[in-house]
Amino acid sequence: MEEQAKELRALMNDGNYSKNSEHKTRIIAITSGKGGVGKTNIAVNTAIAYAQLGKKVILIDGDLGMANVNVLLSVVPQYNLMHVLNHKKTMSEIIIDTEFGFKFIAGANGFAKIANLSNDELDYFAKEFSSLSNADIIIIDTGAGISNNVLQFLAAADEVYVVTTPEPTAITDAYGIIKIITTEFSDQRPINLKLLVNRVHSADEGKRISDLIINIVGQFLNYKVEYIGFVYDDQVVQASVIRQKPFMIINPTSKPAVCLKHIVGRIEKTEIPSDAGVSNFLKKFMGGSKKK
Repeated sequence: MEEQAKELRALMNDGNYSKNSEHKTRIIAITSGKGGVGKTNIAVNTAIAYAQLGKKVILIDGDLGMANVNVLLSVVPQYNLMHVLNHKKTMSEIIIDTEFGFKFIAGANGFAKIANLSNDELDYFAKEFSSLSNADIIIIDTGAGISNNVLQFLAAADEVYVVTTPEPTAITDAYGIIKIITTEFSDQRPINLKLLVNRVHSADEGKRISDLIINIVGQFLNYKVEYIGFVYDDQVVQASVIRQKPFMIINPTSKPAVCLKHIVGRIEKTEIPSDAGVSNFLKKFMGGSKKK
């Protein structure tokens, strides 16, 4: 695995797959300590919010066990990342153009196999994944919890959004995954952690929950987490799930939609990390796979 990682670093630095090196792609991983906090809904609607700003957006379903982005989009993917890893399809052939202004890649169990790729397979996959470099934003909807694959995504992304709710179990699990992230990877490189509180009934509730988590993380882990905002609890969200159409589309002036627009607007005003981009993501991702 170490030899594969070295080869990938050389591969990315020799210019073959860095034609778009001047273009900075912001790669965001959206995660949570537990399921049921609305993480995938946040990922899908965040992709729409960025697309509505005129950004080229790709959403990757990184939940290898319970992939459900396609359900919220009412899409049945014919191909996924496994087809690329098996040399049956190119990356461009598996990307789905959604009706919502962004592109979608079904993850299946593709990334679970990457740690066992041969050098030739790794070369091919790196070349294909690097074709995503034209995107302005890549959003990865990770699985909930702390599997190795989830941790690799989080360590490699430019920014990590941790989604929680005001429920005590969600708060506890959010702190838990932040603790694991900071413990596992902070000695390698700082992880840009951002906290989003979902399903709140007021701005004060969102601030109270965020302050609680951020203060505990600062006190016990000596780590800084940024609060990027909250999303209101609203019936439009459940209605959107039932109709399999994102709430940003069903009701773009709803409270949850306005909240996400504000969050994305604030993020867009922040500087993209200096090591952002698809090539660096791959290097960091493969570096993390050595922990397996």
